[in-house]
Parts: sequence; C-alpha cells; structure tokens
Amino acid sequence: MSLEWQARSGSLAWSNPVSWWWGLLTLVSGVNIAIWFALYRELPVQPTGAAGGTSGIGMMLLFCAAYVFGCAFRSFLPRADVQRICLFDTWLSSVMVGRSVATVAEICFVAQWAIILHQLGTMTGAETTVNVAWVIVPLILIAECLSWYAVLTRNYLGNAIENSLWAVAFFAVGVGLCRLLPEFNGAARVGLVVAIAGIVGFLAFLMTIDVPMYLKRWRTGDADGDKRLTPREGLRDVSTRWIVTHDLAEWKDEIAWMSLYFSLAVWSSLALCVFYSLDHHLPQYRTEAAITSAAPSTTVVGSTR
Repeated sequence: MSLEWQARSGSLAWSNPVSWWWGLLTLVSGVNIAIWFALYRELPVQPTGAAGGTSGIGMMLLFCAAYVFGCAFRSFLPRADVQRICLFDTWLSSVMVGRSVATVAEICFVAQWAIILHQLGTMTGAETTVNVAWVIVPLILIAECLSWYAVLTRNYLGNAIENSLWAVAFFAVGVGLCRLLPEFNGAARVGLVVAIAGIVGFLAFLMTIDVPMYLKRWRTGDADGDKRLTPREGLRDVSTRWIVTHDLAEWKDEIAWMSLYFSLAVWSSLALCVFYSLDHHLPQYRTEAAITSAAPSTTVVGSTR
C-alpha cells in the first residue's frame, strides 16, 4: 500500500509562529513527563486494602501515564484529524495512529475522574457523586465513537456532538463535586472549588468556542461542497494520507484548544493522582455536620427489673 502525502507552503523555521507554538508544546510536554516520573517515584505507598492503597495509586498512575505520554506524543507530532494536516512527514503523523493514541488517552483520563468521584462519593455516602462516576465513562466512550465517525467521514457534525458529550460529562462531574462541598472544609474544600472552577472554564470554552467552531465548519463544508467519505473510504484515507503544512492560516483554529488541552488538562490528570494519594488525610477535613450525620445512631434499651 502506498502512502500519499503532499506538502503545502510555509517552513518550520523559527521565524514562523507555528515553530514557536510547537516548541512551547514540546517544552510543556517534556515538563509534564518529568512531573509524572517524579510522582511515580515520590507518591507514598498506602497500606494494602485501603481506599487509596498501592494498587489504587498504581492504577491512577497508569491511567495518568497513558494521558501524559499520549498528549506528549500529540504535542511532538501535532495533527488535525479531519483536515489530515500535520507538521512532519512521517507515518506517525497519520490520523490513524494519532487518533488511536488520543482515544486511549482520553478514556484513561475520564477513568481517573471516575475513580476519584467513586472514592469521594463512597467515603462521604454521596450517592449523586457515585452515580456520576458510573455514568461518565460510558458517555465518553460514545463521544469517542462519534469522534472516529467524524474523522473517517470528514463530517464535522460528529465532532460537534462529541464535544457536546464531553460538556455533558463534565457538567455531571461538576455536579458530583458540588455535592461534596458540604462534606469537606479547609484544604479539601479549596481543592474541590478549584476543580469546579476549572470545569466551569472548560465548559465555557466548549460551548462558546469549540462546539460552535465545529458547527461552523460543518455548515461551511456543506456549503462549499466538501467531499464526505464512507467509513470504509475514510479508514484507508486516515491510514495513508497526511498533508504536511507549516502555514499559520492552516493551524490558527487548532492552536487555542491544543495549547490548553496539552497543558491544563494534563496538569489536572497529574493533580488527580496526588489527590487520590491523600485519601488517608481527607477524614480530618470532613465537616462536623458530615461526621455527625455519618455516625451511626445508638439506641439505648432499658431493662426492667
């Protein structure tokens, strides 16, 4: 099978703004990898059988590794899936490889959130939070299927629905975290507030920038007569065709979301590992009301003589 590629104008010299953007992505990804190795070495080992036990931390670090290294791979070799554009002429820049890496990484990322929510929901008896933990992974699995549909068929409507599902999933995560606010005080509550604020920002970005961008591309593509592919045609296309371009005009709409995604989102994945490892410290941050309501009531039965 022959590989098909073509080059477009623009060089990757340092005078090109795309080069600076790529250099920044690479630097941030290198730092993220270093932080992951530091966490792998430094996170305390919990007693086996505890909620934050060794196996639990190991699983969190494994999921985090998939996300950190997956995002680093996508930073080193940036590409835009539907457009088939990339920075470097290598088969590793093919959409088939890149989208496969992204799928695994994103599922692992949402699995981290599910583990954290289940941990906190079980600890506090917050059924809402536990239910959210069970729901978000299936939602993202559906979103990933829609992403593949968009990539294979070159139909941006799939991307718009995919990112809408991400918004629904993280809205649910935000609800689950809000349910936990009355359960904690001090540093734990501050951590929850920071996470909720980050989710609010993420939702605002999705609904005001990301989803509208894909809807606009979908409408514009239909108006311009862009060719749609069948899934079978698309499978061959994503495996064998990539377009090398260093033109800022081609990348300008991708720079914002990629920059945020490969930095802030990765930092949140790393932070989830740290938070999970602090499980044994969380009881000291429970509110008195939460502790009182969780304590079993004692019934005193008097005996008659």
